[in-house]
Amino acid sequence: MNVTVIGGGLIGTSWAALFLAHGHRVCIHDVAPDVASRVRTELRRIQPFMLQLGHSLDPEGPGLSFEADLPRAVGQADVVQECGPERLTFKQALWANVEAHCKPEALLLSSSSGITASMQSRKMKSPQRMLVGHPFNPPHLVPLVEVVPGKRTSEDAVRRAREFYAGLGKRPIVLRKEIPGFVANRIQAAMIRESVALVRQGVVSVEDLDIAVQSSLGLRWATGGPFKSAHLGGGAGGIQAFFQQFATGLQLLWLHMRLRPVLLTGRTKQALIAQVKQSYGGLSIDELASIRDQQQIALLHALQAPTDKE
Repeated sequence: MNVTVIGGGLIGTSWAALFLAHGHRVCIHDVAPDVASRVRTELRRIQPFMLQLGHSLDPEGPGLSFEADLPRAVGQADVVQECGPERLTFKQALWANVEAHCKPEALLLSSSSGITASMQSRKMKSPQRMLVGHPFNPPHLVPLVEVVPGKRTSEDAVRRAREFYAGLGKRPIVLRKEIPGFVANRIQAAMIRESVALVRQGVVSVEDLDIAVQSSLGLRWATGGPFKSAHLGGGAGGIQAFFQQFATGLQLLWLHMRLRPVLLTGRTKQALIAQVKQSYGGLSIDELASIRDQQQIALLHALQAPTDKE
């Protein structure tokens, strides 16, 4: 498959490493005169890490090319992954130009962390094949991709994007609504806000706050996100018991933190319980807990492993 990466910066190069490692032909479009040198230097740094994942990566191989002329860069692309500046006017003009010169069946994806596809595609004649494919940095290692269709994106484009990313070993999620910041960055923003507040208030030092997260939530959420963790936190009663025990305390804490209220009404709790059971009800609490414990031990062993610099 021919993949054109627009932008040879940190994210674009990381994407290129992943695409090349999975056998795709990659053309990087960037007008900077030193882009080839910079990209190949970074690919050489990434190379040993891809080998650890079982993938070969050749920064000097024929699968990688560079093209400063946009029409030529996208002319034969099956997929375009845009990694340009986070400026709406830039992206709108870019996609109109890409659309005019790429194949009609090419899938058009943006790495934007917050500008929606609906906004980016306003000047396009055929916006149905354009959507956001937002990675978490670095894309060559972190599995998440947020697939965010615009209001005029077709279901076929969503399906193709999800299959494309899954074929790279990614964990794509599809957002049902366009929302500023998407999902992962909104969660991250809320955590960083509270982290800054706790340090600023003199509650904890920067280093101890990092230890608190690394030694608790980081480990817990690596093996099960907030809802699976809550399901296990309810013991034998699962998510339903969790809400019975902790819902009131959570809401009081949210009020104390002066956060925008999210009411855990009976209807909300039932809707969440139904989704948790649909997602995780195929295994018992004991089975889920055993899988979690095995994964936690594997993580602890990995984090305790010495590095070459030690």
